[in-house]
Amino acid sequence: MNGDKLTKTVKTIRIDVDQCNGCRACEVICSAVHAAPKYSSNNPGRSRIRVITEPMTDVYVPVYAGEYTVAECAGRDKYTIDGKQYDECAFCRASCPSRNIFKEPDSGLPLKCDMCEGEDEPMCVKWCLADALIYEEREEEVEEQEEQEELEIGLEAMADKFGMQKILDAVSRMSVKD
Repeated sequence: MNGDKLTKTVKTIRIDVDQCNGCRACEVICSAVHAAPKYSSNNPGRSRIRVITEPMTDVYVPVYAGEYTVAECAGRDKYTIDGKQYDECAFCRASCPSRNIFKEPDSGLPLKCDMCEGEDEPMCVKWCLADALIYEEREEEVEEQEEQEELEIGLEAMADKFGMQKILDAVSRMSVKD
């Protein structure tokens, strides 16, 4: 490599809980965008974002789906917001075996926010009239080793499909061209 650092774009949704009014427009639009075909139905149970609510004290916390995890976490901290206690799980973005949040209601498969691929920004952000959801992109440096691991995974898959000798022969022919 020539010494330049590799970067990748990380997309996130920053949540301003003080702005959220609990309207749940984010849940509605997310479920409509992810319906098949797109916008054909609306089931907030399929939404990749959920609003944790405590309407008596005006506490609303949007949480969007993160990675799937096969095991439960060990953390069971409690948080107190406006005098009400919440379990740490309420604000967790992961889909795990102990809860149904962020699981597709019919199949039970885990849901993960895809930032509405193909759109210029996630639809939940566009439809949030309270400005509680803010779309952000930032560049992060990545290790060259990560790319190498990806290359090795790809080569291993090709070797499984075509055989190592065919890959070596192809590389040999390519190096002659240079």
